[in-house]
Amino acid sequence: MGALQSYRLRLQRKRWRIRAFRKRRELKPVVNRTDQIQPSDLLLFSTMRNEKVRLPFFLDYYRRMGINHFVIVDNDSDDGSADYLAQYPDVSVWTTKASYKRARFGVDWLNWLQNKYAHGHWTVVVDPDEFLIYPFCDTRPLRALTDWLDASSIRSFGAMLLDMYPKGRLDHQPYKPGQDPIEIASWFDSGNYVMSRNGRYGNLWIQGGPRSRVFFDETPELAPALNKIPLVKWDKRYAYVSSTHMLLPRGLNLVYDEWGGEKASGVLLHAKFIDTFSHKAAEELLRKQHYNASVEYRAYAEKVDQNPDLWCKWSEKYINWRQLEILGLMSKGNWA
Repeated sequence: MGALQSYRLRLQRKRWRIRAFRKRRELKPVVNRTDQIQPSDLLLFSTMRNEKVRLPFFLDYYRRMGINHFVIVDNDSDDGSADYLAQYPDVSVWTTKASYKRARFGVDWLNWLQNKYAHGHWTVVVDPDEFLIYPFCDTRPLRALTDWLDASSIRSFGAMLLDMYPKGRLDHQPYKPGQDPIEIASWFDSGNYVMSRNGRYGNLWIQGGPRSRVFFDETPELAPALNKIPLVKWDKRYAYVSSTHMLLPRGLNLVYDEWGGEKASGVLLHAKFIDTFSHKAAEELLRKQHYNASVEYRAYAEKVDQNPDLWCKWSEKYINWRQLEILGLMSKGNWA
C-alpha cells in the first residue's frame, strides 16, 4: 500500500472517531454500570431494536462464553427491551431515538462507547441474532482464545456469518424466549460462497448462502456481506468502518493468511430466519433505516409473503464447530 493511500486511511479513521465523538450526544444512559468493569474483563457491544424475545438466550449464551459486561444501545424499542436489559447488574444500556441510518447503521454509537469504555479490553461486537463459534468453544471459554491471541500478538479475530434456517416454512415453529434459536434454525449452506479481496481495506469480502440463493438469486452481487471481525483487542485509536465488516487501522482486517496457510477463525451462527423474521422484515422496511435504501429488506419483503423454504438438497444440519472446520468455513489454525 502506498504512502498516499496510508495517509488517506489515517485521515478517514480520524474522521470516523470525530464523528463518533459528536454522535455521543444522541445517546441517553438508561443505566451505566461501566464503573464496575475490571481491567481484564471481556466486553460485548451491541445495537438493537425490539429484540426482547431474543435477549434471555442471547445474554445467557455470551455469559456462559465468558463475557463479563454488556454495553447495549437500544434504538427506540417499544417492546420493553431497555427495561429488561437494565435489570441485570452486568449490563449497561443507552437509548436513542436518533436515526440508525445517520449513525452509519449504529457504527458511530458503538465506536464512541468502545473508545470510551473498551480501551485495552477484548471486545465482542455482535447483533442479538449472532452467536460466535470458535475452535474448541465446546471445551474452552472465550478467555482461553483471547489469551492465546494475546500471546500470539494477534489483535483481531475473523468470523464468517453463517445464515441458519429451518427445514420448511419459516413460521412453522414459534420461537420462545430463552430458547436456543439453533434448535429451530439448524440448517445451513455448506457451500455456495464466493469471496474477493478488498484492495482498499485488505479484508476478504464474502457473499453467498441462502440469502444470495433465494432473496438475491437474480442479483447475487447485491447479497449481504458475510465477512465479519467481531472480536478485537480494542484501542481507542481504532474505528469500525462498516458494521463489523472492516476496521481501521487496516492491519486489523488481515484475519486470513496471505501466504497460503490458515489463521484461526470462527463462525457467527446467524439465527435471523425464525418465525419472527416476517414481522421484523416488514418493520425494518417501513423504517427505511438500513444500508443502500434498505435493498436487503426490500428483497425480503418481495418473497417473505410466499414463505420461502430456504432448505435445499445441499443443506447441511449443524452439529458442532469441528463440522464447520471440516467444511472449510472456519479454522483452528495454529491453536491446538
